[in-house]
Amino acid sequence: MEQLYTGSCHCGAVKFEAKVDLAEAFTCNCSLCSKKNAVIARIPEDSFKLVEGEEHLGLYQWNTKRAKHYFCKNCGIYTFHRPRSAPEKYGINIACLDGVDARSLDVPTLDGAALSLES
Repeated sequence: MEQLYTGSCHCGAVKFEAKVDLAEAFTCNCSLCSKKNAVIARIPEDSFKLVEGEEHLGLYQWNTKRAKHYFCKNCGIYTFHRPRSAPEKYGINIACLDGVDARSLDVPTLDGAALSLES
């Protein structure tokens, strides 16, 4: 069931709101997601609102440079991204949502490694 959450990076400089259905959460096995070990949920653009801290966001891009991975430049925490395969959506780092323990979720793994081979 979709619910409105508040979220932030570790230091609190980046704050956002997101309507997320935790049942839609997953992990990804691409080289980047494997390293950051994030639990992610994709949501429509209109279900996300950056509340504070745009000036604190850094951007990381790799491979085709179509995906946009955002992180806090102060504390380094990955907060959200715009997926290459669905640029009209946001990928939310579930661990950044207030009151949610991402480690307690039983989530499937997306085969992002196979998608990364495509250009």
